[in-house]
Amino acid sequence: SAIQIPSRLPLLLTHEGVLLPGSTMRTSVDSPRNMQLVRSRLLKGTSLRSTIIGVIPNTSDPTSDGDELPSLHRIGTAALAVQVVGSNWPKPHYTLLVTGLCRFQILQLLKEKPYPVAEVEQLDRLEQFTNQHKSEEELGELSEQFYKYAVQLVEMLDMSVPAVAKLRRLLDNLPREALPDILTSIIRTSNQEKLQILDAVRLEERFKMTIPLLVRQIEGLKLLQKTRKPKQDDDRRVVAIHPIRRINHIPSATEDEEEEEDHDDVVMLEKKIRTSSMSEQALKVCLKEIKRLKKMPQSMPEYALTRNYLELMVELPWNKSTKDRLEIRAARILLDNDHYAMEKLKKRVLEYLAVRQLKNNLKGPILCFVGPPGVGKTSVGRSIAKTLGREFHRIALGGVCDQSDIRGHRRTYVGSMPGRIINGLKTVGVNNPVFLLDEVDKLGKSLQGDPAAALLEVLDPEQNHNFTDHYLNVAFDLSQVLFIATANTTATIPPALLDRMEVIQVPGYTQEEKIEIAHRHLIPKQLEQHGLTPQQIQIPQVTTLDIITRYTREAGVRSLDRKLGAICRAVAVKVAEGQHKETKPDRAEAAEGEDCKEHITEDAKTESISDTADLALPPEMPILIDFHALKDILGPPMYEMEVSERLSQPGVAIGLAWTPLGGEIMFVEASRMDGEGQLTLTGQLGDVMKESAHLAISWLRSNAKRYQLTNASGSFDLLDNTDIHLHFPAGAVTKDGPSAGVTIVTCLASLFSGRLVCSDVAMTGEITLRGLVLPVGGIKDKVLAAHRAGLKRIIIPQRNEKDLEEIAVNIRQDLTFVMASCLDEVLNAAFDGGFSVKPRVERLNSKL
Repeated sequence: SAIQIPSRLPLLLTHEGVLLPGSTMRTSVDSPRNMQLVRSRLLKGTSLRSTIIGVIPNTSDPTSDGDELPSLHRIGTAALAVQVVGSNWPKPHYTLLVTGLCRFQILQLLKEKPYPVAEVEQLDRLEQFTNQHKSEEELGELSEQFYKYAVQLVEMLDMSVPAVAKLRRLLDNLPREALPDILTSIIRTSNQEKLQILDAVRLEERFKMTIPLLVRQIEGLKLLQKTRKPKQDDDRRVVAIHPIRRINHIPSATEDEEEEEDHDDVVMLEKKIRTSSMSEQALKVCLKEIKRLKKMPQSMPEYALTRNYLELMVELPWNKSTKDRLEIRAARILLDNDHYAMEKLKKRVLEYLAVRQLKNNLKGPILCFVGPPGVGKTSVGRSIAKTLGREFHRIALGGVCDQSDIRGHRRTYVGSMPGRIINGLKTVGVNNPVFLLDEVDKLGKSLQGDPAAALLEVLDPEQNHNFTDHYLNVAFDLSQVLFIATANTTATIPPALLDRMEVIQVPGYTQEEKIEIAHRHLIPKQLEQHGLTPQQIQIPQVTTLDIITRYTREAGVRSLDRKLGAICRAVAVKVAEGQHKETKPDRAEAAEGEDCKEHITEDAKTESISDTADLALPPEMPILIDFHALKDILGPPMYEMEVSERLSQPGVAIGLAWTPLGGEIMFVEASRMDGEGQLTLTGQLGDVMKESAHLAISWLRSNAKRYQLTNASGSFDLLDNTDIHLHFPAGAVTKDGPSAGVTIVTCLASLFSGRLVCSDVAMTGEITLRGLVLPVGGIKDKVLAAHRAGLKRIIIPQRNEKDLEEIAVNIRQDLTFVMASCLDEVLNAAFDGGFSVKPRVERLNSKL
């Protein structure tokens, strides 16, 4: 029996694309009548009949319900709604996937609202798809001619493409009556041509209209194959066929060229993957992804993600490395030229070079440079890379609080990308660079994870040969990378991470080292940056020493560099003014010149400026920077030697503190007043320092009779009706640590004995309740701070004597070190003439 469509059909009005019987089209619905048709008919229908609609081409649905319906195209296509997808962005709309069944003719429009419904007459027979026998109507020569052209077109294409092979099978299996509609929807035709095919109700007319279209496509394909460059068999592609599901899209010649280029890029990407030297596991993953990419439409969001992933995998240096320069003598010369001092660092680099000469596959060490800011930790990492002949990459970790920055994001997330380690390897292009992990002590922690914990795998030589980034999801070998971390302190680095690194302390510079660094590196750099020459400005070493002692007080050289830059700018102003003066000399200008710079001889300069009529010449060269010029340029000195003034009364002592910025001297002040025996501590002290103060007062109270220490009323109980106040300037700086114990004891002993502490003595050490002095850390930084402040004697624990070997010989000669193992020795060294101890009288206690 004949297969019939319903006699009444709801009409879907479209103006983009033409749906032919046997083809599939995706169309967007956003007009009121069409939206109502989808809601009322398709979404609420429960039978197969409710999914059959009439698609009317070349007709626009009015944008509002009040507008009249335009004249409808006479012939339409009955279609089956296969899929309905709704969306609210950018405005409410539905996307329909419809498959054409047969032609129909509109007999009468029954209603227009809420959506048009018409009485229709079916024009095509549907039973031809179910009956395999030949139609009773003789198709004749037209059918055979059409079939021959169709087979010729398909055989010109690459049969290895699944879509082409499927089309070839369809030509043999489908009835001849259905082929014109299907082939017209596949080959490249315009909307107007498809509309003519739709209007051709008679089969003979349809064949006659479709054959020229096939011939045109065949000729175009022949011409394209002649003009294309010969390529390998695996580089062929379909140039005339487009997927049936995209039949509503009419590509132009430009878009075809773009698609061809995209396909060529995919083929080239596959070749790169096969020729790359990636690991077997990575190669297997990439080949699987490239296979998915070939089957994936370019409009899918996952297409771009997969392609980006494959391009990254190809760009990574799986087996590409640079050759190390292993000449130790040349490396030593290069390191000495780039950096002054830093003997520990240079020694470690030379050791690595020596071992690399003996063993080629040595794993890269994990170094951690710990020291105050401005001492050159980052720049020495760059110098190490230059010495080894390796690529250098810096990764700033300060403030990083997401573990995905280290390990990358999984590819399931939008905007996913690899971590900084893999990104750095892609940037440098080799697998054995020098990676500088800057400010590793300033890592944060948040809800996104702990990046310090993610670094555990990166910085473990036993694990990082198999490092797996979340984005790559395959292992990458980091064992040849030389990791260098920098930090200001190890206190904030997690113990597990610190255990994986080889810590090398980088202490602050001495004054002599700073002078050498200034004249070897900083001054030439500043002169070059400001366009000056040594013939225009001279900064003697005495001036440099004044800048170091009076205008900077730091462990590194950053402030010194800024001060030298200020001097160069001031000189540049004078030089520029001298080159552009054209007016006659003015005494005020000469005086201003004297205020800005002091020349070699002031009289000669004044005479030169005031007596010479031609002021187009620059000032007398070279300009010499002395103390007066420093005062004019940099202002009054920022730091003065105030140690002796602050020790002019009892109850003040000088301690030595270590900070991440280097060593510092610290004054401890104490006072007493009538009260209830309370101990007050101020200066933002931590718990350890507060406990040191309680230890000190307890030890002094227990030894008050021995040292003849009394309170204001003469009692040996020091807290009897007496309050004690201890203050640690500066009050805005947080302080903690045990090394202030001996200083607090000395300060309180000075307060209760009424004697002054020696003004040239500084001290450091931890105390116990029994009066022992225990060792502390940071001795070198503390000694350098005392030397900068002009102190002459330093009291340190006996067990810290070994740390003095790290201090330069010339500094040790300027200072006198007192090794103390107990508080008696500390007090004897801190006061002039020692600290008297009342001899104990041996008494026999009667047991009767």
